Parts: sequence; C-alpha cells; structure tokens
Amino acid sequence: MSSTGPRFDSLGAATASVGGRGGFLRPLMWLGGLIAAGCAMAVGALLAVFTAIAVAVIAVVAGVVMFLMGMASRARRTTGGARKGRRRTDDDDTVIEAHKVDGTWVAYGWERSGR
Repeated sequence: MSSTGPRFDSLGAATASVGGRGGFLRPLMWLGGLIAAGCAMAVGALLAVFTAIAVAVIAVVAGVVMFLMGMASRARRTTGGARKGRRRTDDDDTVIEAHKVDGTWVAYGWERSGR
C-alpha cells in the first residue's frame, strides 16, 4: 500500500514515490487542479463585479429617493403644508383646552377621530 492510499492505486498514483518521478496521471491531476482553481477565481471575480454593481445601483436609487424627499419637503414648506387653501372647520381645530388639576395639566379636545 502506498502513502496515497488504495483509492488512487488504479489511477497510477501507486507508482509515485517520494524520490521517484511519479505516476503518469500526476501532471494531469496538476493540470486539472490548475484549471479548477482558475475557474473558481473567475467565478469569484465575476460575483465580486456583480456585487459592486448592485451596491452602486442601490446607492443611486437611495440618492434619487433622498432628492425627491427633499423636493417634496421644500414644496410642502413653500405652499404652507397640507392645510393651506382649505376652509377651517371644527374638525381641523388645533387649539386644545388644558387645565391644571392637582399640579398636573389635563388636556381636553386631544382625542382624534377615527381611532
């Protein structure tokens, strides 16, 4: 039994010794290993490129969303918000009544409809 074990005896690895020339499949195994390593590096590089592209696209979309949010905020500030131009009704009343009861402020009219 060789140092490589009985698995590779039929492939010619049994003739390989530490000081000898090795089997006839030894160069082919090296070539197969090099090809597999090259393919693995190529796939890794391709995945790294796809990841970088995805990160760039996410950054661009986030920038567009932030820009649109800023424009909407500026437009709302310029027009005076959602209330400008509407008639004031009792439902839109923003003034609440509060009294101090035993050292604590109690507010009335704070309940919101629709809850």
